[in-house]
Amino acid sequence: MKITEIIRDAFLFPSKNTGRFAIYLLLSVLMVGFALGGALTYAYGIINADNYLAGGVYLIIAMLIGFIIFGYHIKVIKSGIELDDNVPAFELYDDFMTGFDNFIVLVAYFIIPALIVILVGFDTNLFGNAIAVVHELILQIFSVYIMDGSISLAIIAISLALSDFLNSLAITITVAIILFVIFSILQLMAEARLANTGSIREALNIFEAAKDIIRIGVGKAILLMLLVAVIIAAIEIILMIALTYFPFLLSVIFIIMTPYLILVTQRALGLLYSDIA
Repeated sequence: MKITEIIRDAFLFPSKNTGRFAIYLLLSVLMVGFALGGALTYAYGIINADNYLAGGVYLIIAMLIGFIIFGYHIKVIKSGIELDDNVPAFELYDDFMTGFDNFIVLVAYFIIPALIVILVGFDTNLFGNAIAVVHELILQIFSVYIMDGSISLAIIAISLALSDFLNSLAITITVAIILFVIFSILQLMAEARLANTGSIREALNIFEAAKDIIRIGVGKAILLMLLVAVIIAAIEIILMIALTYFPFLLSVIFIIMTPYLILVTQRALGLLYSDIA
């Protein structure tokens, strides 16, 4: 399927059944609302311990709704793989179970780069250098303001410690960006494999996921993802500029557009994967 056809189909797809999109929108708003409510309640719980229980309940509800949404994403991907123009219906229990599988896949694919980045951080002494900067900063502040030391020498000492920290930070961030880009693409293929096979084992097969990218075409896969990202970013920028003086209206539109654009990306992924399904 041509990239232009995928993009056109994907951007129109969520609007083909406004009722089902409305349900998806409502679930998305509820999930974010409960998640924010839980986070804020926990923050307030630092002052008032009685709020910890309520915060936990809010976060659990947000997680449960999130599993349903994650499962629905797999359905949308599957509709693209099967070239089905019908927006899938919600089946809460099935969507929840599939969403749980999808969550496991997400964690599995991102825990690998996260662990590697932590190891790189240790190897470059990122954490030690960060502690050294804080230690040097406290030491020099004490030296200048308590012992009447030289400000110039204090700045030099802090700069040397900061230089080591920034070097290790730059290396760690570079490795992190490269790894997370690679594993993000692999994780998208894993979602498509889960949608296509219904098997979490197949989704967790990272080597087959990598082969799927090659089968589709690395250039085509990356180009499609970039184009979709650019179009989405352009839409959001245009909306922000056009509605600068109407913040309430802008917020409402973003609440509607964000779930819509998420479904666009899932549909585009399914259509992309249909080439090798």
